[in-house]
Amino acid sequence: METAYLIETVIKIVVILLIFSALAGIGTYFERKVLAFMQRRLGPMNVGPFGLLQVAADGIKLFTKEDIVPSGVVARIFKIAPVITAATAFMAAAAIPFLPSFTLFGYEVHPIVADINIGILYILGIMGVGLYGPLLGGMASANKFALISAARGAAVFISYEVVTGLSILAPIMMVGSLSLIDFNEYQISNGWIVFAQPVAFILFWIAAFAETGRTPFHLIANDHEIIDGFGTEYSGMRWGLFAIGEYANMFFISFVISLLFLGGYGDGSLLGALALLGKVAFFFFFFLWTRAAWPDVRPDQLMWLCWKVLMPIAVINIVITGIVMM
Repeated sequence: METAYLIETVIKIVVILLIFSALAGIGTYFERKVLAFMQRRLGPMNVGPFGLLQVAADGIKLFTKEDIVPSGVVARIFKIAPVITAATAFMAAAAIPFLPSFTLFGYEVHPIVADINIGILYILGIMGVGLYGPLLGGMASANKFALISAARGAAVFISYEVVTGLSILAPIMMVGSLSLIDFNEYQISNGWIVFAQPVAFILFWIAAFAETGRTPFHLIANDHEIIDGFGTEYSGMRWGLFAIGEYANMFFISFVISLLFLGGYGDGSLLGALALLGKVAFFFFFFLWTRAAWPDVRPDQLMWLCWKVLMPIAVINIVITGIVMM
């Protein structure tokens, strides 16, 4: 049994790495298409039918492009920073049940690497560690704009980690567990948590944009500055690892939101699994839609929103939930 469990775990890890690495590339295609549609453009069209092979072209470019390490950088830290970003994104996936359990050739497969009893805490902790990627990448670069971007990114992540943690305390109080599978089971008999905790749902959703560095909180690599923020000095696949980490995080946080607040995969049926994938697709699309529809806020506006608005609301929501539960 231990050997079978080990083999199953290794297979699940490999499948997650392959699927979500590919989805990161596919996600860039859909982002370009969505942005183009909303801006009355065509987006990728030249490489393959409807530009579908643009994903493969980008992958080939990243793998074959020269890996440049500029003079003056702190080489070891400069090289390890992209790995931290991509690795922490996939490490966070270990506690996420991507689908309900199913039987394959008489063997029951559990589409979660490890159902640890502190799953949510583990996910948030690993995502918090992920901020060291942009921070170290910017600090190790011999570029003042990359350094400013790294400092700005650290301020954003630290602020919204607080909101993220506080927003889920009330749902955790209701469920009495930190396992995402327990959250799914709780909502089967008690209904979606979003109806009981709409404030927590909105707060967590807002914080997710800061967690993933997406518009309107795209302050770590601000498009208005023309340069690529902390990634300015990177090229080739090292830059690609930053992109993979960002898009993988978007998919993973979409799964977490769906499992925490919107019933997850329900009773484990095929319909429930398809419903979960539909919820994830909606949240991923929403990340893309906001980039086309919303401007970026200034760093001081973001700090004000976090510390003076969202955090007090989250604390009040926890207090009210505690009183109601008593």
